[in-house]
Amino acid sequence: MSHVLDELNSQPECWERAAALAAEHADALPAAGERVAVVGCGTSFFMAQAVAVLREEAGLGETDAFAASEFPDGRTYDRVIALTRSGTTTEVLELLGKVRGKTRTVAITGDPKTPIMDAADDVVVMEFADEKSVVQTRFATTALTLLRAHFGLHSDTVVADARIALAEPLPEGLVECTQFTFLGRGWSVGLAQEAGLKMREASLSWTEAYPAMEYRHGPISITTAGTATWMFGEAPEGLAEQVGATGGMWVDGGLDPLAELVRAQRLAVAVAAAKGLDPDQPRHLTRSVILDEG
Repeated sequence: MSHVLDELNSQPECWERAAALAAEHADALPAAGERVAVVGCGTSFFMAQAVAVLREEAGLGETDAFAASEFPDGRTYDRVIALTRSGTTTEVLELLGKVRGKTRTVAITGDPKTPIMDAADDVVVMEFADEKSVVQTRFATTALTLLRAHFGLHSDTVVADARIALAEPLPEGLVECTQFTFLGRGWSVGLAQEAGLKMREASLSWTEAYPAMEYRHGPISITTAGTATWMFGEAPEGLAEQVGATGGMWVDGGLDPLAELVRAQRLAVAVAAAKGLDPDQPRHLTRSVILDEG
């Protein structure tokens, strides 16, 4: 079994541990009413997007999400949350250095033996969710679960849906598709983006992701026989029928959107296997991006 497959299968247990951990770190995580920025790179940036929407929709305070390299220096926040599995990503460390002493920071990481431990004011370590694989699966979803629990938005149903996502077979014919589009609404837009990234990283697939209501504004034109459109969350009225009329495959995301992401991770590994690719050895990628300061 590959590292990535082993790690994605462990997600239900990781989510249960993260939900319990949230209460232990309540003081380090944002309080209601604070103005918050959530930052990350790659997968962590897409998780940041989901976190920001969840927190605002829950009425807990204005929340923005940025790629760490694009953080706006002129804005003022009460707290910055940095999501970083490795604790070594250059852009995240540089950002935390810039705001140190001006804005309270908290890092959520998987490795306690890295520079992130000294770079942030507070650190939440989830070593149980760290990964050997280059391709992120469980750390990202567990970090999101930690914050979801902190916001009062996690439930046992989410974990149950993850177990369903791991147990049920993928839709027939899906692995054979040649193009994949992932759609989301609200907080699941970030998850759709992450699903597309997983497919590109692990299986070198042609993938796209959009807010669901934007799909009809042009992107649906690529949909035809041999393509798949996968909805994370409730679909806009009539969209499934429109996709069906193109000849493309419609995948209805009936589980919690985070569990749907687990299904998409499984698809990425399955497509990689069908292509004879090793998902533990993604092309041109490393576990962490560390830039040469010279």
